[in-house]
Amino acid sequence: MAVDLARRLAVARGSEPADLVVRGGRVLSVFTREWVEADVAIADGWVAGLGDYEGREVLDAAGRYVVPGFIDAHMHLESTKLLPDEFARLVLPLGTTAVVLDPHELANVLGTDGVHWLLDACDGLPLDFYFMASSTIPASDFESPRRPLRAGDLDSLLRRKRVLGLAEMMNFPGVIAGDENELEKLALAVDVHVDGHAPGVLGKPLNAYAAAGIRSDHEALTPEEGRERLRAGMWLLIREASMARNLHALLPLAKEFGTNRIAFCTDDRDPEDIAENGHVNGMVREAVAAGIAPEDAIVLASHNPATWHRLWHLGAIAPGYQADLLVLPDLERFEPEVVLKAGRPAAEIPRPDVPEWVKHSVRIRPVASADFRIPWTGGNARVIGLVPDQVVTEHLVEEPATRDGEAVADAERDLAKIAVIERHLGTGRIGLGFVRGSGLRRGALASTVAHDAHNIVVVGLDDGDMAVAVQRLAELGGGIAVVDGGDVRAELPLPVAGLLADAPLAEVIDRSLACNDAARELGWSGATPFLTLSFLALSVIPSLKITDRGLVDVDRFELVPLQA
Repeated sequence: MAVDLARRLAVARGSEPADLVVRGGRVLSVFTREWVEADVAIADGWVAGLGDYEGREVLDAAGRYVVPGFIDAHMHLESTKLLPDEFARLVLPLGTTAVVLDPHELANVLGTDGVHWLLDACDGLPLDFYFMASSTIPASDFESPRRPLRAGDLDSLLRRKRVLGLAEMMNFPGVIAGDENELEKLALAVDVHVDGHAPGVLGKPLNAYAAAGIRSDHEALTPEEGRERLRAGMWLLIREASMARNLHALLPLAKEFGTNRIAFCTDDRDPEDIAENGHVNGMVREAVAAGIAPEDAIVLASHNPATWHRLWHLGAIAPGYQADLLVLPDLERFEPEVVLKAGRPAAEIPRPDVPEWVKHSVRIRPVASADFRIPWTGGNARVIGLVPDQVVTEHLVEEPATRDGEAVADAERDLAKIAVIERHLGTGRIGLGFVRGSGLRRGALASTVAHDAHNIVVVGLDDGDMAVAVQRLAELGGGIAVVDGGDVRAELPLPVAGLLADAPLAEVIDRSLACNDAARELGWSGATPFLTLSFLALSVIPSLKITDRGLVDVDRFELVPLQA
């Protein structure tokens, strides 16, 4: 290291030629918001200096803009359905050079063993993967993961290189109430930072949440929520996911207060969404189109995520920073012509080893149409109401249609059945309910991706199709499937923990799009079908959700019966 530093200083002084000089571009200083006309001298993967330099190689950036690589402040790799190498192949050309993962999906299915495997699988890839230790496994006591993660499990993760702190504290009611288990986890956050997750929390409850030492939140939906978080000293991580799209609602806060303590994140994105609309660069593009200055939008996507996560060597083009930089032809599309990672274009990306033990995670008893029967003697039922483009839901009350002493799905009233089947230990436990707003007219959709415990979630108009869909996922070892009239119309196998594909990127995108198209042929009319479906099982986002243990009133934070 001393030899490398000595050479870097020699290059900075102009005493030795740089490995690479990026010449003729307008370089963004994230510190002053200036465009500086200067060469960028790179030595051993680091920026040595800006000015007039000579190098062994020269990259002509004349007429171009040179900016730091983009950093995703909070995301879940599992939502992309891709192994880390395929994800790197997808987002590196789009300008994402580092991401901060919360692997709590994998942790729910495979425990800390799964997280340690993913850490190892990401090592040595040209995209920098940093991790936060998944703090809430399960997200609540109403969910059934493979096994809970305790403080000792988190302590072992925090000892790993590239693990930066505690991931989103999702059990916000427990934190606010001072639950002993949550306080024990927070006590581990010595010299590390803690991400938050507190949808809809305001006033004194938010004070309590922030007083616990939690300093960020990506769940703000409105300017009021975002403003209170900033006033409480929290970082506002503006999320633009495939389903929860909060960018345009929260951008006015960047105009009102400036960019301090605000950063961009994608949270949960489908691979086809990234391929079509971009990754972090897509957020920058939309922000600029909405009136944010390009310099500010770039800072929100680079320097600020690095600052929040204490990645002091990333997020800027300045002496002593890692040479992650993008050459942009314009400040409108934000589609890089060149992406340099540690001063070099990405080399061949190796495929990580995927051991067999991560591929056998679906353990269920055989199901039949009778398992989805809901005996009913009359009266109202609690119904999950979808909210367009959001992960929150409404808590509705409806009188279901009945037939032969059963409550049944009713396409004319847009009421579908929903069920969650425990899939880790083969208990046979099934939670049953109804959902409004899907638009389904027939058939069934099922997935082993169901935040956060990732049991099987299935929604449908026909009990028999629901059973076929669930059984098909068991045969695949995990995935998503669309069934109509007893036939599988489309499927995407996700054999790695029932969450990730082991197929190439193009095949994953094609199969994912085919599943979306098949769902829409059955009448699905809302946002991205399977991401929407997955969040209906998340018991820490208001207002009414469902797990294998039954319906959860998140506002009251308790299990409630289907009958209202």
